[in-house]
Order: sequence, then C-alpha cells, then structure tokens
Amino acid sequence: MAVNKAKVAVGFVVCGVLTVFFGTLLTFVGPIIIDDQIVKNTVIDPKNEMSYTMWKDVPVPFYMSVYFFNVLNPQEILLGEKPMVEQRGPYVYRKRIQKDNITFHPNNTVSYREYRRYFFEPSMSAGTESDIVTIPNMLVLGAAVMMEKMPFAVRLMISATFKTFKEGPFLTKTVGELMWGYDSGLVDFLNKYLPGMLPSTGKFGLFAEFNNSNTGLFTINTGKDDIRKVHKVDSWNGLTELPYWKTPQCNMINGTAGQMWPPFMTKESTLPFYSPDACRSMELVYQRPGEMNGIPLYRYVAPKTLFANGTDYAPNEGFCPCRQSGLLNVSSCRHNSPVFISHPHFFNADPVLLDYVNGLSPNEDEHGLFIDIHPETGVPLNVSICLQLNLYMKKVSAITETGKISEVVMPMIWFEESGYIDGPILTTFHTNLVILPAVMEYMQYGFIALGLATILIASLVHHKAKKSQREAANISTAVCNPGASEKEHKDSYDHEKKEKCFMNNSEK
Repeated sequence: MAVNKAKVAVGFVVCGVLTVFFGTLLTFVGPIIIDDQIVKNTVIDPKNEMSYTMWKDVPVPFYMSVYFFNVLNPQEILLGEKPMVEQRGPYVYRKRIQKDNITFHPNNTVSYREYRRYFFEPSMSAGTESDIVTIPNMLVLGAAVMMEKMPFAVRLMISATFKTFKEGPFLTKTVGELMWGYDSGLVDFLNKYLPGMLPSTGKFGLFAEFNNSNTGLFTINTGKDDIRKVHKVDSWNGLTELPYWKTPQCNMINGTAGQMWPPFMTKESTLPFYSPDACRSMELVYQRPGEMNGIPLYRYVAPKTLFANGTDYAPNEGFCPCRQSGLLNVSSCRHNSPVFISHPHFFNADPVLLDYVNGLSPNEDEHGLFIDIHPETGVPLNVSICLQLNLYMKKVSAITETGKISEVVMPMIWFEESGYIDGPILTTFHTNLVILPAVMEYMQYGFIALGLATILIASLVHHKAKKSQREAANISTAVCNPGASEKEHKDSYDHEKKEKCFMNNSEK
C-alpha cells in the first residue's frame, strides 16, 4: 500500500502547530509554576523541610570580625592632645545561630528566640585573644559624662570611688578580657549597691551580654495568608513599637528580623529590618545588580541618611539629641551611657569627625555595609554588616580621671558580621534557581523552534507531494487522450478524471 506523502505531511504540520502552541503556552505557564514553587518554599512551615531547616538553624557560616582601635597616646590625651589610634585585628569569631522556643499561632505568625554563641577562630585572625590592647575605660569616662550635671560633691565622691577601685581613664587588657569580660572591683560594687546600672551582672566586657544570649522574643509573619508579609516582624518582646525614641516614626518596628525578606523583589524595593542591638529599625536601598556563582542578585547598601542627624535629615530628628551626621546616639537604650554607633572609621559621616582623631582612613570597600540578595526568593546570598562603637568623652570638673580631655567622639572598636551561602546549599540554590529555570526556558523555545521547523519541513514535503501528483496526473491524461489540448492536459489533475483514466487503462 503506497504512502500518501501529502496526508503525512499534513499530519506533521498539525503536530508542528501543536508543538508551537505548547511551547508558547509554556512561556506563560512556566513562570507561574516557578513562582508558585517559590511561594510554597518561602512560607515558614515545618512541612517545607529544607527551607524551614534553613530558617530555624541558619546553616550558613557566619563570622564576626572585630577590630580594636588601640590608643597610642593615652597620657597625651589626658593633657588635651588629639587622640592617636592604630587598628588592631581582625579577631575573628564564628557565630552560631539557632532558633528555639518556636511557637506557631493561629493568626499566621510564629514566635521564637534566637540564641547566638561565638567561637574564636585563630586561623582566620591576625592575632590571639591574649594580645594586649589599650582603649578608653567606659566605666570611668562614660560615667563621668553621665554624672556631669550631678552636684559637685557627688562628682567628687564618684572620682574618689574610681580611685578606691584603681580604675583609670584607659584600660590595657587582653582582647579576650575586653571582649568577654574581666574582673573588676568597681563592677562588683555597682552590681551590689546599684543593681541595674550596668548591662550585665557578671564580668564587664564589650560583648559580655552578647555571648550565650538571645536577641529577644520575635513574633514574625509566616506568609501563609499573604506571602508579601513573610518574615516581617509582628512584635518584639511583646512590643509593636519601641519606647526609646522621640517620634512615632523612629519608634516603629519595621521590616523583617534581618535574615530573610519577602520574595519577588524589584529594584524599587528596599530592605527594612529591625535590629535589637541598634535599638531601631533600619532600611537598606538598592545599589546595583550582580551575580554570585551564576545566581542573579541585587546589592543593597546603607543610604547616607541612615545615621544622618536631624538637621541634615529631618525624619531622624526623633533619634536626637544628635551630634554630627554619621553618628547614632544609642544612650537611650544603653543605660544612658554616652555611646554612639557609626560606620567604621566614620565612613559616610561628617568629615569633621576625622579631624578629632588621628589614624582613621574610611573607604567603602572595607567599611561599607551591604546585603546581596536573590530578588526572586528574598534570600541573602552574601552579607557584610559593619558597625563601629564610639564613646563620647570630655573633661568633667571634679572627676580628675578625665584630666584635660578635649571633647571627642572616640572610636573604640568596629566589627563586621559576615556570611555567604556556600557548599551544598549553594549547589541546591544554583540547581533550583538557575539550572531548572534555564532548562524550562530552553524547553519553551526548543518546543517553539521544533514546531516551526516541523511546520516548514512538512509544508515543503506537502508541496513536493502535490507537485508530484499533478505531474503524474498530466502524464496519465496524455496517455489516455493524446489529442487533448494543452489546457486539458493542465486540468487533468481533477480527481474524478484521473480515476476514470486509470479505470480505462485497466480495462484495456
């Protein structure tokens, strides 16, 4: 039985059209399927095993790199000369984060406490915890500023107390002691007779209250009812607004807890988050697109207005009393101690701050903070949060320990908390976020290209088959009716005439 090529070709044309239709359909349905999977895996739900485990235990390695500003001329500072410092470090600590006391609520929120522990990493550090460093004594110089407006007799008594416990204006201690605490008779005295005056009840150290501690009770949205609210803070320690600042706007608890954000971000999106350590909400802004191991990302950075004073940026008036732009006064949430936070080396701050201290050299590459985030999922791929701790110090009459110190915001330490996705997690991300969408995209256009090619080839085959049939019909007509005109020969492809001709030939 002869194969009718024309009919086969028509069949292939139909298949080609269906293939093109399927490929075109995928271009619309494919992104919807991917977005639906992102939503399902972004919701905070124990049923989403991988994403829930990532949220709960944060398997990405985080590190805290600490840099001290070692004071080179403490005696000269007491005589009123400009401070001179040298940066020492980094002293690197691996940070382990784990959420505990996780409780899901009927209103699609979940509460938890996040615990953190730090472990020294000698191989990543530029020294050991036994290194000796000199920094201002916060207990003395900070208390002096706090007591400045107290009666003269009280200030004399405070100064006498410092002398009794042999507390001077500067501390020379090991890195480990300054970080995690040292024994102090004054600290023991204050904790016994003035409980609550100091942030910790044991040894006094810059990070003593951070290690083996939690960041408070967070209640955040799971995203089950609205994926746009996932990870956003509902309350912190039962509060929906803060009690520290002067305006409702500054007291708002905005954004997430600073680890993940809602998916489907755009370049117009911002990264708001609440930081218990900074006692306020902060917001990063889009800077540029980028790529990490083939995974597309958006880089977000701190705007210059983040630590601007109320004069330069009116919405920050609620964080005052302010000093120069670039300093955030956190005394209201740090037991009224004259402590300011800033970017390291006063980066993005009023340049006048650099005139008061020798040894500082700010630059964006080392001292700017950023978060690289995958916009489709809201998951950070690379994080570097840099902050500096500063002490406001000055001469206070009757407290002789302050000598003739010139008024200055003195940098003490700065630290960088950093982490990036690597290893199996990065491989999983690359597979799910790069390879699979690329395969689906190639399939879409592959189906369209295959369908168009099939239609083209089948059309050519169909055309050739029809042409062959017409030629065969012309030949048959010529044999049946040799005297036929040229026009009749051309019209001989009519099916009925061909059938009769073939029947006549058969009878002969």
